[in-house]
Amino acid sequence: MIRHTVAFRLRHPAGSDEERTFLEAALALADIPGVQRFEQLRQTSPKNDFSFGFSMEFADQAAYDGYNEHPVHVAFVAQRWATEVDDFLELDYEPIG
Repeated sequence: MIRHTVAFRLRHPAGSDEERTFLEAALALADIPGVQRFEQLRQTSPKNDFSFGFSMEFADQAAYDGYNEHPVHVAFVAQRWATEVDDFLELDYEPIG
């Protein structure tokens, strides 16, 4: 199992229509084959500058690779992520043992 997470900050003002439409568009990622337990998360800690997080799981590396190469993901990154995300941190995990 691989847990893919990304913390990020948008260029849009908090609570704006642009923020809302970005998050709505990102829901399409949950429908990509292989994606499990997709979550959109709002940051609550004052310890970092990120506002949101996405978390999802994949059964294995092949499922994760399929997600990364899927046309919906590629288009979202090119059309939305690259232009609307100000900063991000991606972390991917596998269980120990």
